[in-house]
Amino acid sequence: MKFPTDENLIVGLDRADDAGVYKVTDNLAMIQTVDFFTPIVDDPYWFGQIAAANAMSDIYAMGGVPKTAMNLVAFPVKQMDISVLRQIIQGGLDKMTEADVVLVGGHSVEDDELKYGLSVTGFVHPDRVLTKKGFRPGDRLILTKPLGTGIINTAIKAGLASKQITKTVTEVMATLNRDAARVMADYPVHACTDITGFGLLGHMAEMVVDSGLGIRISAESVPILPEVLNYAGMGLIPAGGHKNREFRESVVDFQPSIPRAVQDVLFDPQTSGGLLICVDGESSDALLASLKEVAQDAAIIGEVTMEPKNRITLSP
Repeated sequence: MKFPTDENLIVGLDRADDAGVYKVTDNLAMIQTVDFFTPIVDDPYWFGQIAAANAMSDIYAMGGVPKTAMNLVAFPVKQMDISVLRQIIQGGLDKMTEADVVLVGGHSVEDDELKYGLSVTGFVHPDRVLTKKGFRPGDRLILTKPLGTGIINTAIKAGLASKQITKTVTEVMATLNRDAARVMADYPVHACTDITGFGLLGHMAEMVVDSGLGIRISAESVPILPEVLNYAGMGLIPAGGHKNREFRESVVDFQPSIPRAVQDVLFDPQTSGGLLICVDGESSDALLASLKEVAQDAAIIGEVTMEPKNRITLSP
């Protein structure tokens, strides 16, 4: 399939990335993204916050700043009270206000299944666009949020999650990646992505496949939300986690000592997950120290290697 193109298109559909980028002037590029989904928490206000934070995350991952947004709503008006929609929209508006983003419009349809999200436009200097493929040998990889949101949400649906972990995961998903993005802008970052539906290893695979480089990860260094390994050990793995493994396990080498539960967490689909930042190795400790001030769970989890090419290697 051939897509329309333009000489000013910096990032388009010819490669998998977090958002599209179009150069407007020599000093300004526009970033565009869209994301919406069904509720992953029961509280409509928190659902609105999470959906908005998730949609804006792609802009931060590309090195940009979100500026305008449009609501996308599918609502079962005959089955659900309109007050639910008002709470969802308010949650989204409050999260946009926090991010200094202006709501400029939107579109709604009547649907049997509730959905909400945003189309977001942001800005970046054309020379400061971050993509998934820019990493270099010796770069260190930093993850800014802990994993496990998909597994915890599965436990919530099963009625097995504690009130504390439900509160914790909701707050983590509603947290903007804005502050982490602001911090990384001051360091020699070569590539970035945000961890969402494909899970950590799925998004990593998008970076490493056909790159001519490899990625080595220390499983013990990866931040994981409380209780997640217990739920994973109980088999509370979302369907998306199994699909992620089936799709990408061919490029992943696990050392035998890594437990299956840990592997499942690394494939777990995330909602509004953290940034995965590839930074020059000599600056990684300084960047991590700065990130810790705004993202306490941030951790260096691995590095970019010359071998094995196009593969992800995991050690304990």
